[in-house]
Amino acid sequence: MTNTLSDEALDLLFREARSYNGWLDKDVSDEQIHAIYELLKMGPTSANQQPGRFVWCKSQDSRERLASHASEGNRQKILDAPVCVIIGYDLDFHEQLPWLFPHTDAKSWFAGDADARKESAFRNSVLQGAYLMLAARALGLDCGPMSGFDQDATTKEFFADQPRYRADWLCSIGYGDRSTIFDRSPRPEFDTFNKLL
Repeated sequence: MTNTLSDEALDLLFREARSYNGWLDKDVSDEQIHAIYELLKMGPTSANQQPGRFVWCKSQDSRERLASHASEGNRQKILDAPVCVIIGYDLDFHEQLPWLFPHTDAKSWFAGDADARKESAFRNSVLQGAYLMLAARALGLDCGPMSGFDQDATTKEFFADQPRYRADWLCSIGYGDRSTIFDRSPRPEFDTFNKLL
């Protein structure tokens, strides 16, 4: 691939993108949610594991239920957002590998090794959550990623029918209210945390 994104696109995804704390009263449609997923699923994961499991809390009831498990500072961010996504992962993602990665017997790499499955599920689902944010931004939406919630209680409530799923972090999605963002925090120069060998 030789094409590069325009400066406008890079601003949209990275340079001008911000984490929002408040939202405009503007809906995010089911079609937009599906479009975000159709993009995020294309991001690479190890052996195409696709361990991310997503709950899109769009209804008022689902957001109220989710907010009840959040820290005081995050409750209103969830309630006011058009959508708040629970990004979780499947500890038994390897059961899906025969069709997700049919080139070889990848399921056997993880069978009987719960620690390896947890590590890989966590790492790759976080990647998928990052792809989710980039997809939402690419489609003209804003994001408000957050932790600060009871992961166990959220897991029990929203993944009750899937006992091997775990909630990890949250991301509100919508049209951000610019009055709710802080001044951008410092970003380190390359030499601060990098080595080029």
